[in-house]
Amino acid sequence: MVITKLSLADYLSLEDGPEGRCEFVDGEIIEMPPESEENVLVAGYLIAQFLKVLSFDRVRQGKTELVVSGRVRIPDFMVLGEDLVAALAGSRRSTITEDMPAPLLVVEVVSPGKENEDRDYRYKRSEYAARGIPEYWIVDPAKAKVTVLTLVDGWYETEELGADGVLQSPQFPGLTLSVAQVLSPKG
Repeated sequence: MVITKLSLADYLSLEDGPEGRCEFVDGEIIEMPPESEENVLVAGYLIAQFLKVLSFDRVRQGKTELVVSGRVRIPDFMVLGEDLVAALAGSRRSTITEDMPAPLLVVEVVSPGKENEDRDYRYKRSEYAARGIPEYWIVDPAKAKVTVLTLVDGWYETEELGADGVLQSPQFPGLTLSVAQVLSPKG
């Protein structure tokens, strides 16, 4: 039996795309497990908070594809710049390709399990840095921390914030978030 790997161009040209939530890694379509309720709540909370300072078209939750290093990821949450919103306008599918501007912020909520930790802390970190994404937040409810990565000269500088910390981004000066609230959003 011969297994044919897809090229990135082949994947992006699929008319219907794969069913369900999938990422494209090393020539293969990888089905992603369903999101935990905790992850959905964290991403939803971030959307609600960012909508207080940004327009609706600039925030994305778990549906927009992001091409990085020849792979296709689906971040839990992203903030787009106005130039990227314009580049996506009228697109057949919600995919940020390598010829488009990078998102301003990408957030991944770590799901339980070693492979998920490796993917969010290691692989995506290098992929997002190579893509030129200025900020990458790793929200880790199990470890009760948020890791803020800020791109400086092509590499991420890291700041870890515990539950008593406060998230403040220089890109979004009107926004201040309690790490405790991000980790465990309540109505």
